[in-house]
Amino acid sequence: MRKIGLFEAKQKLSELVGQAARGERIGITRRGKLTAVIGPAGGTANLQELFAGLEEIRKRARKQKGVTVKQLIGEGRA
Repeated sequence: MRKIGLFEAKQKLSELVGQAARGERIGITRRGKLTAVIGPAGGTANLQELFAGLEEIRKRARKQKGVTVKQLIGEGRA
């Protein structure tokens, strides 16, 4: 997934929407943090991205001692 800053995304929104329609997923960052993803409507994420997302959840759970991934997911914080 390619990432782009919010300011640049606003300038290139039409172009980004076209790329998303062709199947590309574009991450939008604000101050360096991923805040949104533009992707194809009705599309499915590929498995690599799903597993990468799961790994991010695991990393956050490890930082919070005593909190499990299941608890984070249950609270909607994952």
